[in-house]
Amino acid sequence: MSDVVKPAPKSSRRKLLLFAPLGVAAAAGLGFWAMLRGLQDGSFNPRGVPSALLGKPPPEFSLPALDSSGLPALASGDFRGLPGPVVVNFWASWCAPCIIEHPHLMALQRQGVPVWGVNYKDRPREAQAFLTRHGNPFARLGVDEPGRVSIDWGVYGVPETYILDRGGIIRWRFAGPLTPELMAQDVLPLLRRLAG
Repeated sequence: MSDVVKPAPKSSRRKLLLFAPLGVAAAAGLGFWAMLRGLQDGSFNPRGVPSALLGKPPPEFSLPALDSSGLPALASGDFRGLPGPVVVNFWASWCAPCIIEHPHLMALQRQGVPVWGVNYKDRPREAQAFLTRHGNPFARLGVDEPGRVSIDWGVYGVPETYILDRGGIIRWRFAGPLTPELMAQDVLPLLRRLAG
């Protein structure tokens, strides 16, 4: 007798292929059920995508300035030897949530918190018009027109905000617009702690 295993008949393989979509649907259903359970018990956070950069310095980069703003450009070397914490905000003129959060960035700037901006996949003229219309909270502003630096930071979309300590280490990240609750519960307490 031969020890050679005979392949399954073609009809058996076809039956298995018919059940493959059922398996995929079952896996998707299980994932959706787990997400719904998380919504019910409060453990699911749709913005809670972890950042691989938390606890690390930002990646090496160098961005040109928005010429019309008169502000300095932004590069990774700027994060070395900071006098205190700094807020880095990724934004764009075409981003509706960026308008919603903009007053919070202006408030941080008025409180003396350095806010550095990265203008993401935007046209320089539109970016400058946005700042002229809504105010300019930025002390430094880099232009990431192709979006490559944003990808290196792990940005999913705009707006997205990071807080770095005086050592240039990323301590906090949030994907989405800053809100009054977020400012009161997370941003301002963390900035006070990092400044102390």
